[in-house]
This record gives sequence, structure tokens and C-alpha cells, in this order.
Amino acid sequence: AKLKELYEAKDFGPYANCKGELPVAFLANCDITGGNSGSPMMNSRGELIGLAFDGNWEAMSGDIAFEPDLQRCIGVDIRYVLFMIDKWGKCPRLIEELKLVR
Repeated sequence: AKLKELYEAKDFGPYANCKGELPVAFLANCDITGGNSGSPMMNSRGELIGLAFDGNWEAMSGDIAFEPDLQRCIGVDIRYVLFMIDKWGKCPRLIEELKLVR
């Protein structure tokens, strides 16, 4: 109920993008296999942008051979994770301990 309330109020705090939306997940053409869930996903500057949590069905063959045209890794956007910690979980003290790049 609390998450629904925050969503309806568009109360995303500093975690919203420039359009005022809260990104939740994204696709990347990274390789993923069983046991990779929770692994960091970083941009070209080494900044954490998300956490790996799943792959598409075609990614299941990645244990044998990587198919760059087919395989995708699904990541949870780190802004959503921070939002959940701060706004939904009411733990801003954890956010204060992090060095966030805006």
C-alpha cells in the first residue's frame, strides 16, 4: 500500500529522472548465468547503475556460448533501489553513507 501511495503521489524524491519518472529496470547486452543475480552493473565510468537480476530466455544458452544478438541481462535501476531504501524503507541514514554521483 505504501509503494502504491508513493507512486500515485509521484513522490520519487531525487531518484526521478529529468522527466520526473522513476526508472525501475533496464536491459543490457551483458552475459548472465545462474548465480549472477545481485551482481553490479556499471557504466563506462565504473559507476554503479544497477543490479543484475534476470536474463531473457535466450540468455539460458550463455553457459555454453554467448550470443550477442540474442542474450540480454535485466537489471534493476540503482535509482529504484535507492528510492526503496530511502522513501519506502524510511532509511535515509543508509543513503547518507553513500557517495552518490548525480
